[in-house]
Amino acid sequence: MRLFPLILLLTAAPAFATHKFEDLAISPRGEAVAAVELEDDVGTHGPIVLRRVADGRVLRMIDPCAGCDYSDPVFAADGRLAFISRDRAAGTVTLNLADAGGHLRTVATVKGLAEAPRFAPDGKRIALLVTLDATKETGATQAGARQVGEIGEKNDEKRIAIFDLAGTVAGDAVKPVSPAGRYIYEYAWTPDGKGFVASTALGNGDDNWWVATIDAIDAATGAVRSIAKPNTQVRFPRISPDGKTVAYVGGLMSDYGSVGGDVWTVPFAGGTPVDRTADLKATITSLVWLKDGLRGTMLEGPDAALVRIDERGSITRLWSKPAGLMAGDAKAAFSLDGRVAASTVVDFEHAAALYAGPAAALVQITHANDAMPALVRSKSVSWNSGGFQVQGWLLAPPNADPAQRAPMIVNVHGGPASAHVPNYIDANGITADLVRAGYYVFLPNPRGSYGQGEAFTAANKRDFGGGDLKDILAGIDAVEKIAPVDEGRLGLMGGSYGGFMAMWVNTQTNRFKALVAGAGLSDWISYYGTNGIDQWMIPFFGKSMYDDPKAYWDVSAIQFIKRAKTPAFIYVGERDIEVPPTQSVEYWHALKEMGVPTSLVIYPGEGHRLRDPAHAADMRKRTVAWFDKYVKGGQ
Repeated sequence: MRLFPLILLLTAAPAFATHKFEDLAISPRGEAVAAVELEDDVGTHGPIVLRRVADGRVLRMIDPCAGCDYSDPVFAADGRLAFISRDRAAGTVTLNLADAGGHLRTVATVKGLAEAPRFAPDGKRIALLVTLDATKETGATQAGARQVGEIGEKNDEKRIAIFDLAGTVAGDAVKPVSPAGRYIYEYAWTPDGKGFVASTALGNGDDNWWVATIDAIDAATGAVRSIAKPNTQVRFPRISPDGKTVAYVGGLMSDYGSVGGDVWTVPFAGGTPVDRTADLKATITSLVWLKDGLRGTMLEGPDAALVRIDERGSITRLWSKPAGLMAGDAKAAFSLDGRVAASTVVDFEHAAALYAGPAAALVQITHANDAMPALVRSKSVSWNSGGFQVQGWLLAPPNADPAQRAPMIVNVHGGPASAHVPNYIDANGITADLVRAGYYVFLPNPRGSYGQGEAFTAANKRDFGGGDLKDILAGIDAVEKIAPVDEGRLGLMGGSYGGFMAMWVNTQTNRFKALVAGAGLSDWISYYGTNGIDQWMIPFFGKSMYDDPKAYWDVSAIQFIKRAKTPAFIYVGERDIEVPPTQSVEYWHALKEMGVPTSLVIYPGEGHRLRDPAHAADMRKRTVAWFDKYVKGGQ
């Protein structure tokens, strides 16, 4: 299940507009970076901006289509830049090529969706992932297509297409090379340019990522050869410069967009994958393979790090910071020789800035957001629970009186394989709303989270709501020892898996005065047969619900609903395929029958995340009002 973002979409132009840097890429020699830059109060359109790595100076801006959104800038070895422009009104995506002299031309137009352009090693061709005539946006967190008529017979297919850079291909002439029926998640050219290594699955792309395989695909014929069938989830498949070895991030992952695991390798010819970082007490979060070896990013407790990984799996930490990292193809971009790196860096108190320079000494090179105010004071908190050292974040109002006891809201992250990592708290998010209303906000990373190695992430297998809840409650105890938090005024909220925890907590403890559950699960039995991503549960439960129903029923809040006493506000998207709204209806109905105060809002047209600013604003207003009534009201 997808992690709900701590910062939701904006509702109006803020007093200070955050400057955003998206899809960051770095030039082969490391002298320039490119990113889509936009202000967060002007929609989704902003130019692609090239900046000098040495000082952040703007070298060039590319903005050929005023009505388009841009994404996926990528450099060729000779410095040319490819990128995607999307015309939502026309339903088309254009693959563009900009040369060093500023000349811009169209390589292909796609009717549907497209992403991830990759230059061939010969520099004469470019590949692209295309979803022709897409019925929905890519990804399970997006609003699902309407389920009417005969269902389940046709799925969107993301496939590889190849284009000659000397020509132009119109929409009707786009012919994917990878076979129909096989969904391509990620891919990379082989060094000889004759094919690809890719993570793929047959059938429904939203559902089957959890059982994706690593395959070789012939660039001329589309023939598929199996390389490996990992027993983990797979992200960032990469191939060595000599073409002999494939590396990837493999681990227990509950969401495509939330990456964490170890570094695994397997021969390109095929074989059994080997975990190269099995003893690592941290989480690898992205991976690239450069001329002189592997580079990546890592989450280690509160810190994000750039790392070098050798052939034995030994880790060298290059640079680290208690921050969130973002880039285009990974969480950091590296020059071809690995000496220069760049990333978009944020923390709770500082809005996004580009950091770049030598990989072991990144420095801030943009200052567009330096005037953005710090709306919270953040502190990393650690505590012991169940034999684990657990970490989380405490966010306090900036002017909180240490002598005045205050209410606190616990926000449980989604996943469960995910983590709360630093992200700027801007004025138009639920966290800022809560802090302005006088609440402390606690962001725990209990067992099942990233940041402390695979054993920690896997520690809540077949134990949802067990050890992780104990960790959260122990974390509250730890916070109360260092901050003036009022034990009698606690609330808890969460979305997705965090929504499940909010529903579950109501049947396990009366410690909280109010709960808010976004897209939560109340009944794992009924959920299994009605959601659109049932494959995600097998790695966590070990078997399907049909083979082991007791394991699913044992962690269903509905089984213990007569214990529920805490008022709960519930919300969900009408077209959520990850956690269908029936789960919220079932829970709301049960609370109503038990006489527990409750409210349910189903937001029209929404998927697993609230994307309409009006809906996000409504949810935020209702959430604060609910906590004010039942948490503050109980003082």
